[in-house]
Amino acid sequence: MLPPVIVMPLHDPAELMLPLLASVTPPLKELFVRAIVSVTAITWQTQPERVAALHADPFFHVIQHQRALPVGEDFALLYSTAAAACPPHQVLHLCYIDRVAYALGSEHRDQFMADVRSVRPEQTPLVFQRSQAAWQTHPRNYQEIEPMATLAGQWLFGVTLDFAWCHLALQAQQLAAVMPHVSRQDISIVAEMLLPLRHQARTKEVDWLAWEDPFVFGRDPAVLKREREGSMDETHKRLAYVIPMLELLYQASLCETGRAG
Repeated sequence: MLPPVIVMPLHDPAELMLPLLASVTPPLKELFVRAIVSVTAITWQTQPERVAALHADPFFHVIQHQRALPVGEDFALLYSTAAAACPPHQVLHLCYIDRVAYALGSEHRDQFMADVRSVRPEQTPLVFQRSQAAWQTHPRNYQEIEPMATLAGQWLFGVTLDFAWCHLALQAQQLAAVMPHVSRQDISIVAEMLLPLRHQARTKEVDWLAWEDPFVFGRDPAVLKREREGSMDETHKRLAYVIPMLELLYQASLCETGRAG
C-alpha cells in the first residue's frame, strides 16, 4: 500500500498556523509521504521566510496563490492539484492544520496516529467525524448549528454524514472524479464534494476532533467557550456556511427525486 499524503489549505493572517505546522512537521513526516498545501496570498506576503522554508523542504508541495481567492476556489485548486499529483490509489487525508496540530499536541496523539495509519484504500472514502465527546467540547452554537447539515442528510438521503467535515480520507482517483463537478465559492464546497460520495462513504467517530481553538490560541477552554457562546458574530459565522449547505442538500434531493424545476 502506498503511504498516504496529507492535503491542507494554509490561510494564516494571524500568523498562528505556520508556526503550528512547523511544530508538528516531524510527526507528519512519520505519518505521510508528502504534504500538499495551498498558501494564500496574505499568508506568504506576511510570512515570506516561513513560506520559503516550506518550499525548501521536499516533503512539501506548495501551491502559492498570487492573489486573494474565495475559499471555494482556493480549496478547488488545492484538491484538484492533489488529485492530479498522486497515483490513483494513493490515500489522501484532506484536513486542516489547526485540527491536526491539536490532535498531535494533545492526549489524542497516539489515537490520531493510529487512525491515520489504519486507513486502507478499500475503506475509502472515510469521513472522520466528531464523537459525542468531541462535540461536547465545542461551544453550544457550534454543537447546535453545524449538525443541522447532518440532520438534513439523514432526512433527505438516509445517510449520517458530517457535511461540514473536518477530516476526509479518500483515494486520489475518487477525489479526481469529484472535483470537476464542484463550483461553490465558499466553505460549503466541502458539502458539495461529499454529496456524490454520500452513499459509499464510511464514517468513524473520533475524540481527536475535539475543539481545537483553546489549544491554538492558548486560552482557557471554559472561558473561551463562554465567549463564543455569547458571540453573535460566531453564531452568524456558523450559519453563514451551514445555510448554504442546507440549500445545497435540498436542491440535490429535489434532483434525486426528479422534482427540480
